[in-house]
Amino acid sequence: MTTFIPLEIRHGLLLDLDSVQIWGWDEECLTLPDGATSYGMVTRGRSVLRDVWGGCELGQGMFFALPDPGSMRGGAGLVIALSGYRGLRQIGGPLETVGRLRYIDGCSDTLLICPPRVGEPCLNHLHIPPHTDQTPHTHPSARIGVILHGTGECRTSDGVFPLRPGMGWYIPSGCLHSFFTEEVALDVVAWHPDSDFGPRDDNHPMINRTVIPVG
Repeated sequence: MTTFIPLEIRHGLLLDLDSVQIWGWDEECLTLPDGATSYGMVTRGRSVLRDVWGGCELGQGMFFALPDPGSMRGGAGLVIALSGYRGLRQIGGPLETVGRLRYIDGCSDTLLICPPRVGEPCLNHLHIPPHTDQTPHTHPSARIGVILHGTGECRTSDGVFPLRPGMGWYIPSGCLHSFFTEEVALDVVAWHPDSDFGPRDDNHPMINRTVIPVG
């Protein structure tokens, strides 16, 4: 797989990438994989997340990271399960109107779920304004996610792929691509399996803001 792959969100396994699996749920109960951290996004309706800590209702545009066994029922959405990795349990959303950080070509981004340590996975909200013709680019690792709002296109050397709300997608590493919008903005939630950013043992807010008097 070397190009953009659109994913219709239906119930069950959508794509198996060895250590990463992409699952969908649509009203029915989806049991989240054991031994993995599951990153999920609600694309439609209201869903109930259940795990060892109880139940929690999530609406459209909400997201989570779940390191323990659990399940999703109701509504619809996408789950990215990374086996052999234990992340932090987090629930958030819905998305803000635009991102908080600048990105290329007038786009913006919010880091929804930060890497607990440098190099670990993260989840992002990419906001692409109307009338954007993005510069073609690549990423050093895969990108997986969903279209939550708006319409547009993903343009690659293998063709142009229409984007619509509620669809999932997979972009392999090294795939040259760009996003294009016309009259409406596009809001994308994107999962990265790695990062070049994050806390380290010698560089994090607790230790950096700890002052030990001399003498």
